[in-house]
Amino acid sequence: MSTSPLIGVLALQGDVREHLRSLAAVGARATAVRTLADLAAVAGLVIPGGESTTMSKLAVMDGMLEPLRDARRAGTPMYGSCAGMIMLADRVIDARPDQETIGGLDVTVRRNAFGRQVDSFESDLAIPSLGPEPFRAVFIRAPQVEAVGPGVEVLATIDRGEGASTIVAVRQGPFLATAFHPELTGDTRVHEMFVEMVRKSA
Repeated sequence: MSTSPLIGVLALQGDVREHLRSLAAVGARATAVRTLADLAAVAGLVIPGGESTTMSKLAVMDGMLEPLRDARRAGTPMYGSCAGMIMLADRVIDARPDQETIGGLDVTVRRNAFGRQVDSFESDLAIPSLGPEPFRAVFIRAPQVEAVGPGVEVLATIDRGEGASTIVAVRQGPFLATAFHPELTGDTRVHEMFVEMVRKSA
C-alpha cells in the first residue's frame, strides 16, 4: 500500500490538470475531486486558480460548499492558488454580494488587486521557507492579502514600489494560499510544501 496520502484537486473550474501534474511531479498520489465521494477519499485538497465567483456558484449548485466547509472544519489540509486563495479567505473585498467562500484563513483578500488579464506578469519572489533560490511567480488577475489575523504566517510579499509591499503567500495551520500560480511554472516547491503538510496531518 502506498505511503503517500491521496491529494485531491477541486475540479469545479480552473487549473485542475496543471495542479494534478505538479502534484504527480513531486511523487504525490493525486485525483480530481468532482463529487462528495471524491472529497471524502482525499487527505488534502488543492483549490485551483480560475474564477472565484464562478467557482463559488458551482460549489453551491453542486452541493459541495457545505461539505467543503465541513472538511475544512475537520482540519483537512487545503491549498488555494489565486482564486483558491479567495475561496479560503474568511473575508473578501470587491466580491459579489452573494459570493460565498470555504473560509479557514484568517485573512482579508482583495479580488483582482493586480488588475485585469492584460496586466498579468511574472516576478521573482523571496520565499525563505522554500529555500534560498527565488521563486518565479506568475500573477494572473491575482488577489492580494490586505490584512492577516494573529495566527497567520506571511510566507512572501511583493514590492509594489514606493516602499509598499503586498502579501502574496500565507499559511495558517493546515491551510496554505498563494496569490500566484505555481502550477504554471514548473517549480514544484510550493506543491512539495503542501504535500509535506498533508503527510504531517495524516
